[in-house]
Amino acid sequence: MHTATRAAGLIAGMTLTLGTLGTVASTPATAAEPVPCAQQQKQADKATAALERVTAVFDRQQDKVRKAKHEVRAADTARERRAARRDLAEAKDDRADARTTKKAQQQRVAKAQARLDKCLAAQPTAG
Repeated sequence: MHTATRAAGLIAGMTLTLGTLGTVASTPATAAEPVPCAQQQKQADKATAALERVTAVFDRQQDKVRKAKHEVRAADTARERRAARRDLAEAKDDRADARTTKKAQQQRVAKAQARLDKCLAAQPTAG
């Protein structure tokens, strides 16, 4: 019975696939007019969204550094100070990495925006 169920599923799937291909092939091709500079706009939007995410990460890293500095000042024993300084150094390294990533992403956004501006400038004006 298990094999019969699989065979029935396979046949039904093939029928649906072939039926779908037939309807796609039989529908008249309506060529939608391409939107000018759509790819450049998509890339610019994607880069901007990524910059927002990277900026949020950088802000969290800044907060971690502030918190770690406070922990160093609040440490009572030598052991606590050592641990707090180690955490501070790690937080500063993470912040530096986030800063580098943020700067790179800002450059990506600038280049994507420049490509979009160039494409828009090359488009004929409607009027």
